[in-house]
Amino acid sequence: MISAQAWTDAQRLWDFQQMGHEVRPCSVAIGLGSHDLGVADTTADLYHHGMAPLIVFTGATSRTTRDRMPRGEAEHCRERAIELGVPAEAILVEPQARNTGENIRFSRALLEERHVPVSSALLVSKPYEERRAYATACKLWPEVEWLCASTPMALSEYVDSIRDAHLVIDMLVGAQQRLMIYPRQGFMIKQHIPADVAAAYERLRDAGFTTRLVRDAVAKD
Repeated sequence: MISAQAWTDAQRLWDFQQMGHEVRPCSVAIGLGSHDLGVADTTADLYHHGMAPLIVFTGATSRTTRDRMPRGEAEHCRERAIELGVPAEAILVEPQARNTGENIRFSRALLEERHVPVSSALLVSKPYEERRAYATACKLWPEVEWLCASTPMALSEYVDSIRDAHLVIDMLVGAQQRLMIYPRQGFMIKQHIPADVAAAYERLRDAGFTTRLVRDAVAKD
């Protein structure tokens, strides 16, 4: 059983991850591959609403996607977007990235190789990783104006879609930990962490929601 306090803390981390950006037309939309094809759905919807003339889907596979997405996360996202009516010629695929930093660096390299000018970008991620993705992108490609987007849904809806509440909270805790430790390692820009967010993270970590933590950093949190 997950306690009421744990749900309250998870909701606080969920809310903090939402950047609250108002999307507008940008040079490109970059969809970060993962287990969640909702990223492809949202990116396709943004394309159809004229928010970007070009899409990059980026991502190889991970331990959670290698069986479900044998052709790679980015390729499966591309196929889903085409099913949703996005022209194939409006999609680029970056199939090598295995973390958020590589998503940004490799997408940048691909766009530069194709001579695509980029002044602004829509960064489409899972709902609980908007802030993490934003902090990484701002660090690695600071010349670009970044706007975050994800599938609009409540925490309870996301839990229902994943069908594993403990895993979702584990992922929230892992995302929050990275916001706190990665700036010190040069992987992200530093962002202010409100005291209640830090406290929620610590309670969830101490309650055992730890499977997505960076292990070498746990003792230093």
